Amino acid sequence: MELSETFVPTAGTVGLLPMLTYYSLIVTGLVFLAQAAFVFTTRPLVEPKHQAAHILSGVIALVAGVAYFQMQDIYRDMLAELATVVDATDRQTLMREAYPAVSQYRYMDWAITTPLLLLTMVRLLNVSLRSIARPVALMLVADLFMIVTGYIGEQQLTFDQEAIVSAKLIWGAVSTLGYAVVPWTLYKLYRQYGAVPSLDRSFRLVALTTITFWGIYPIGYILSATGVDTNVIHIGFCIGDVINKTGVAALLFLTTHRRETV
Repeated sequence: MELSETFVPTAGTVGLLPMLTYYSLIVTGLVFLAQAAFVFTTRPLVEPKHQAAHILSGVIALVAGVAYFQMQDIYRDMLAELATVVDATDRQTLMREAYPAVSQYRYMDWAITTPLLLLTMVRLLNVSLRSIARPVALMLVADLFMIVTGYIGEQQLTFDQEAIVSAKLIWGAVSTLGYAVVPWTLYKLYRQYGAVPSLDRSFRLVALTTITFWGIYPIGYILSATGVDTNVIHIGFCIGDVINKTGVAALLFLTTHRRETV
């Protein structure tokens, strides 16, 4: 195909911040694909009892990588249209209207990856899942409730893709109820089973991400209803996803690899 027939976005045609967003979406997707490749090729280096958690982190990366390439594809189509728009107000409107189309893939990603992340954390406790089935099941249901109600909140839109702020914030508050269950359950599990010295600190660090870095998502949710440039939200979510997925996978590997082979 001739280059002239292919849209190649640049800051000159679409602006610097949209280009940084496009860059972030692609790089984040590549990070997750690299994470998946690393996880599956280093599985023999992980202690046998922790290989299931290690593989889970690879599955998380694959799902997230696919979702991000879907997101960047939609965003690129938006940039192709943005390059034809001159008026600054119309450009902001176009980017705002594209935001729900991109963000819905995040919720599809999170519906799969956040439960797997929580299971990965639980595996660090080095306790049989059967013995903690009830609290873990409650936590996973609460997590799914959080994601689904958050997705419903994101879809509170007018025909012109304007956020229905009151309805969106109500659904956001409902979603927070599910989120509150997650750190509460992790804390209870830690108090009861977090006595393994080699894994104790790792579990605390990983669980801390659910209280701190997961906080990026409700902040972005609220900002999307206030008229903040959606590119800023996209970039923030990219950073949060890398920390919460790749960061957890790296910590898991460093904690559970076979010391004598690395």
